[in-house]
Amino acid sequence: MTGLKTGALAKQGGVNLGSIRFYEREGLLPKPQRTPSGHRVFPADAVQRIRFIKGAQKFGFTLKEIKALLELRTDPRASCAVVGQRVVAKLTDIDSKIGDLRRTKHALAKLAKACPGRGTIEDCPILRMLDAGNPMPRRGPNKRSR
Repeated sequence: MTGLKTGALAKQGGVNLGSIRFYEREGLLPKPQRTPSGHRVFPADAVQRIRFIKGAQKFGFTLKEIKALLELRTDPRASCAVVGQRVVAKLTDIDSKIGDLRRTKHALAKLAKACPGRGTIEDCPILRMLDAGNPMPRRGPNKRSR
């Protein structure tokens, strides 16, 4: 039986043994053959598959999305356009997350400005705002309380 045992696959793929087991459980790697002694033996192309997984992760794809991309590779009806649509969908998702991060950054900057840098912990305006569930400092009196 030719192929790579788990340790060799992990080394060549640049991952640890736990990652190999995890990818196998998640269906990202095909179930390997077993030697008579029970060792798992993966085909040589499993190294390229692991490199694909790691590369896709660097572009922000989730393991679920990566699994779908891997499945497209073996679907004779799939086209490059479908892969492109997945990339555009990921780009849209990332743009949304960037917007969320910008709003969070803005809110954190306001929190930081609310801190006078002195006083007791009980008087900390940041902790009071967080306790109130309102991390955004108010700009003047609350008009509803009038």
